[in-house]
Amino acid sequence: MRKHLTFTRRRFLGSLPAIAASIQIVPRHVLGGQGILSPNEIPTKAVIGVGGMGRGHLQSVNPGSKLIAVCDVDRGHLKTALEQSGPDVKGYSDFREVLARKDVDIVHIPTPPHWHALISIAAAEAGKDIWCEKPMTRTIYEGEKVVEAVQRNKRIFRLNTWFRFQSGFYGMGTEVKPIKKLVESGLLGWPLKVTLNEATGFNWKHNWSGRTDLTPQPVPEELDYDFWLGPAPFKPYHPHRVHGTFRGYWDYDGGGLGDMGQHYIDPTQYLLGKDNESPVEIEADTDPQDDDAVTAWRWIRFKYADGCEILLDGENKLKEAAYIEGPKGKLYKGFKSDIPDLEKKLAEFPDPEPQVTDFLEAVRDRKPFALNDQNGHRSCTIVNLGKIALRTRRVLRFDNVTQRFINDDDANSYIKQPMRGPWVI
Repeated sequence: MRKHLTFTRRRFLGSLPAIAASIQIVPRHVLGGQGILSPNEIPTKAVIGVGGMGRGHLQSVNPGSKLIAVCDVDRGHLKTALEQSGPDVKGYSDFREVLARKDVDIVHIPTPPHWHALISIAAAEAGKDIWCEKPMTRTIYEGEKVVEAVQRNKRIFRLNTWFRFQSGFYGMGTEVKPIKKLVESGLLGWPLKVTLNEATGFNWKHNWSGRTDLTPQPVPEELDYDFWLGPAPFKPYHPHRVHGTFRGYWDYDGGGLGDMGQHYIDPTQYLLGKDNESPVEIEADTDPQDDDAVTAWRWIRFKYADGCEILLDGENKLKEAAYIEGPKGKLYKGFKSDIPDLEKKLAEFPDPEPQVTDFLEAVRDRKPFALNDQNGHRSCTIVNLGKIALRTRRVLRFDNVTQRFINDDDANSYIKQPMRGPWVI
């Protein structure tokens, strides 16, 4: 194992030391790190985390690959996943056993977000390509380290949100492509302001808040709660902390913003042409947030160096706001605009640059997927900047180059948060 990544869970090492020692594994289709999957070869996949979201990854997500392994720290989830899978699928309770298999090509990671970085990095070091759920990582630092590992090991990475390249977008009555074309045409002018709220198709799901009245409960026999917590701080077990409702706690996610935010912020980043840039000013309007449980908030504003803004309307008060507004025009829900003859004018402009939107094509040809580790990290950084603004409750200044807050040690402390030993990056 390389010295920059350490996994040392004592119980695991005591029983299976060879796996930890052989974490770097070259899949059968890789030759010198640059090989190509044969057009006739079906890639194999393993799904790590087979709870509610993970069950969709068994068959409906990446269906062109063959499922050969599933993994979960909850024996009940694992049993259900195995019952839904073929007879050749093997179950595991420790993800490192999965990564040690030489016949696994692609690793799916639909675990809670506090595990995304550790498993993504380990998968990259093991020579696996990666399909990771959103949000990409729980902190900005974790995202930086995932990018480093993916790039260093020449892996193909995709994030499981797709609105930047397919599906109806925000109740706009269209995919993102014509909206991107409109932005690139300059017909709206510059800079632009984007307002995200329920009126344009998105509900921030404030009912996904955490609870502040939790009392310790017995850990269910089928759940390895210590392993579920992993790098997160130890807190007594309560069923509201785990499985679907984990989203409401800072240690594991970030409420509706953490769980759903990247679905809608990532396409906005793409539309604005900000895949290589981050906001420089962030502000949130919220009551004081609990140290443990995420609670509802009113709005979050992100501003870029060129004046472009993204406003998250958490209370859905701006029902009449344009989705995108510029000095020359506005675009509303249903792809309606105050620009006369918009469709006719758009026809005179070129289409946006094509993207690689077939994940298996990206794997075979070793080409970056449309939403990959690098641009995915940038959009996840926006999510994490919003979370930090909610917790600090003041205007934050962010350096787009260093990716750190300016003269703000408190805000920077949220960028790299300590992990509970023995888990470290």
